[in-house]
Amino acid sequence: MRRPTKVLITVVAAAAAVGTGATMASAGGADDDATDTPITSPDLEKASAAAMAHTRWGEVTGTEVGDEESLYEVEVTLDDGSQLDVQLDESFAVVSTEPEDGEED
Repeated sequence: MRRPTKVLITVVAAAAAVGTGATMASAGGADDDATDTPITSPDLEKASAAAMAHTRWGEVTGTEVGDEESLYEVEVTLDDGSQLDVQLDESFAVVSTEPEDGEED
């Protein structure tokens, strides 16, 4: 009777440790993409069209409303795999373009 109890306690303790480690890993140094608010229609179409007209090629792979640098941010993945963040104002005019690594273009 004692043996199964020890095994159960060990399994529960190991599961708790794994869960705590995963929570700590996700909290420390994690990207804040989970808290981003995506652009919704009809603004999504306007923002995507403005970003694609600016970059001239690639694919829209992410959007955000209320970005710290502008009202709208559209992430465009180019054919070579690199990514650009296109910042747009409230009238969908491009205010800046940044490579995903944060260097200003």
